[in-house]
Amino acid sequence: MTARYRQQLFTPAVKSVQETAGSRRAYARTEDVPADADRLGGPEAAFIAARDSFYMATISASGWPYLQHRGGPRGFVKVLSERRLGFADYRGNLQYVSVGNLADDARAAFFFMDYANRARLKLLGRVRSVDLTADDELRASLSDDGYGAVVERGLVVDIDAFDWNCPQHIVERFTIEEITPAIDQLKGRIAELEGELAALRGKVA
Repeated sequence: MTARYRQQLFTPAVKSVQETAGSRRAYARTEDVPADADRLGGPEAAFIAARDSFYMATISASGWPYLQHRGGPRGFVKVLSERRLGFADYRGNLQYVSVGNLADDARAAFFFMDYANRARLKLLGRVRSVDLTADDELRASLSDDGYGAVVERGLVVDIDAFDWNCPQHIVERFTIEEITPAIDQLKGRIAELEGELAALRGKVA
């Protein structure tokens, strides 16, 4: 966990619970060190680039957090720099709750999951909406050729902090893309064994 992440999320109420639970002393050691916004390193950039979905939480004017799943082709979230992400905002259910929330409060939390490898990355950032019809360069950067969804806008995230979570309690899950090679290998082996069995039956007959 980065110092910046701790400074942003360890509020007095959180620290009070940590004190009661006995974990406050361990976290307090480096908490007073000033921290700039976090920069993505190679592992973070590679992890994000390999994802085909994520979860995004925004803050509504009513005070309720709003959590939404976003998906697309693998790599649709683009790492634009050490401190910036971007992705095409595809047309969905036309409710625009996340986009509306971001117009009031640009802060958002992101959750990137890799269930197969039991890994997760949490990220905090400020999001701005970009009219991609007026920015050809950014549109080219965020576009994924061959993906048929309608792009309504670009969303650019200025990164503030991130944290790698422990794998505890992550249940392994696999996509069709991930399990297909193993299934194909099994099918091949089954066909091979069936051929051998047919040959043996032919000899017996």
